[in-house]
Amino acid sequence: MKIFPKPLQELYLKYEEALLYLFFGALTTAVSFVTAGLSKYALERLSMGEDTVSVVSTVVSWVCAVTFAYVTNRLWVFDSDASGSKGLLREAVSFYGGRVFTLIVETVMMWLGYSLMGINYWVSKIAASIVVLILNYVISKLFVFKNNKEVNNE
Repeated sequence: MKIFPKPLQELYLKYEEALLYLFFGALTTAVSFVTAGLSKYALERLSMGEDTVSVVSTVVSWVCAVTFAYVTNRLWVFDSDASGSKGLLREAVSFYGGRVFTLIVETVMMWLGYSLMGINYWVSKIAASIVVLILNYVISKLFVFKNNKEVNNE
């Protein structure tokens, strides 16, 4: 960070966690798209039906993206100190559980906005994505990566 002028360094340090969360979120999106494309390609080569390709590639993409997000959030965004099998398992289950919750939120928002109310698909998708981004951050900050020291001492 010393290559930047002092005011930029101070600004970065003030918002470091949020900036890292957005940076790794963008990389998580890339992981999602790449794994969706690769799994779609592989499943199509196996002559799977369109419905199977759509569902399986989406699930593969979600699992890869959430796993990538967990690792990057744990190591660099929230600097987790959870350790031991019990601490790590509790943290991972909380993280994945939060992501399942926001997946449901996004699905419901898309159904309400696009399917029920007839709002443009991409407007609905952007609105749902913003809500999910905020919820994922709050869940990670307040529930997943807090009190790691208490978990480690059990």
